[in-house]
Amino acid sequence: MKYWLLKSEPDIWSIYQQKKAGLKGVTWDGVRNYQAANNLKKMKKGDLCFFYHSNIGKEIVGIVEIIKTAFIDPTDKQKRFVAVQVKFKKKLKKTLTLEKIKKTKGLRHLSLVKQSRLSVMPIDSKSWKILNKMSSIKKNKFYGKKIKKEKIQEK
Repeated sequence: MKYWLLKSEPDIWSIYQQKKAGLKGVTWDGVRNYQAANNLKKMKKGDLCFFYHSNIGKEIVGIVEIIKTAFIDPTDKQKRFVAVQVKFKKKLKKTLTLEKIKKTKGLRHLSLVKQSRLSVMPIDSKSWKILNKMSSIKKNKFYGKKIKKEKIQEK
């Protein structure tokens, strides 16, 4: 299993709308950046993604699951870009702001910090665990093995 982060403007598509979509999920479309599109192509069924509210809020607010791998984006008339299908898994108990993420020593390497315009990005396993711990998700449900008690260091 791999981990990702998907960005959405909450006034266009929010975690609340994603939750209302139910088990059938929705098509994650409209991605027109080649690096982001390549990341969509790498996603596998069952991969988990942080749902990030961009522009308004700038924070990780939930988790979604990939339920259908890359297919031609129905909104792309040239048929060059892809989309995936995602379903709601969980709203975070505590949202994680970009500011907080930037201040966390073990997370400064993330594309979220270094490539702020990228809308679809990978999240390594260690960072996934740190972010889940920071968001107060204590259950082992979303990241496999139990979290080692790592000290989360800030600046």
